[in-house]
Amino acid sequence: MIINIPFCKVDIMSLHWLFQQMVYLSLLVLLLGGCAIPLLARTTQPEEQIKQDPMKIVYHPIGIFHTELTPQTGAPRQGILQPENKGTIEVYPEYQEALRDLEKFEYIIVIYHMNLSKDWYTPVRPPSSSHAFGLFATRSPNRPNSIGFSVIKLDKVEGNILHVRGIDAFNKTPVLDIKPWLPSIDCPGGKINLDIEEKLGLKKKK
Repeated sequence: MIINIPFCKVDIMSLHWLFQQMVYLSLLVLLLGGCAIPLLARTTQPEEQIKQDPMKIVYHPIGIFHTELTPQTGAPRQGILQPENKGTIEVYPEYQEALRDLEKFEYIIVIYHMNLSKDWYTPVRPPSSSHAFGLFATRSPNRPNSIGFSVIKLDKVEGNILHVRGIDAFNKTPVLDIKPWLPSIDCPGGKINLDIEEKLGLKKKK
């Protein structure tokens, strides 16, 4: 059907087709817009997420342990109890410059993520102890935040590789931070702490 209007002719079927195309195009724009929102959300960088939620904590490994210790072989209760355990820490290249002067220290503190840690519980009875303690009064690896802490002997530094001994971390354990061990700061002493070690199973009764 064609309607005659001065200066133009309008085809009703053509108008109907054009209207349908406009509706389809509008729906397509809405659908694409809806998909783009979650896509943009996924590309948000961790730093931006932290700004949005100051209480959110995001850590990135600076390196990784290479050891002969596995869940099958087990690991010592504390690395210093088996000083013969040797291994290396591979520090990722982007952090290598931060290792400068570290070789001047005999012992270092290594903080790492215990990625194989299981669910935590409390109270805990430490190995070789007949007493149960609240979790935070022990060195149990199963904790709400699986953060490991070790004082390790540093034998030498070769590029981005640290040769260490007295370790208690499994192979491929992610390393979060490295600090020098300073006796005057990190060994305040304290008779009470020394006495409680017996109940923790670290000291034999006299």
